[in-house]
Amino acid sequence: MSEFAKSLSVSASGLKAQASRLRHLSENISNSDTPGYRRKTIPFRTEFDADQGVANVEVGRMSLDDRPLARIYDPGHPMADETGHYEGSNVDLLIELADAREAQRSYEANLKIFEQTRQMSSSLMQLLRR
Repeated sequence: MSEFAKSLSVSASGLKAQASRLRHLSENISNSDTPGYRRKTIPFRTEFDADQGVANVEVGRMSLDDRPLARIYDPGHPMADETGHYEGSNVDLLIELADAREAQRSYEANLKIFEQTRQMSSSLMQLLRR
């Protein structure tokens, strides 16, 4: 496998991983007001592909954040108990937005590597045609 293909493979795996992360972050943000909702997290790990000789980024299994759910006082809420409290979500919007910004920047960096590799490959083909 050529070095160009290896570079494309690594950056594509990074794009896929960050896209998955952004999807989970957007689900967390959209459900931040849903009672009983637990924040979703996904780990990344490096998988070495011996056939290609590269280490790609792989997405692990999604897990739920085990931090306690927020107790919200609202006696008029249909899910409120006898004390007037119900369990909200454990999503912190500030953390989600910071993670989303980090994932977006990582996605853009992988996309830039992909584009530069493609341009270098194209330039090499043009040089070889001469």
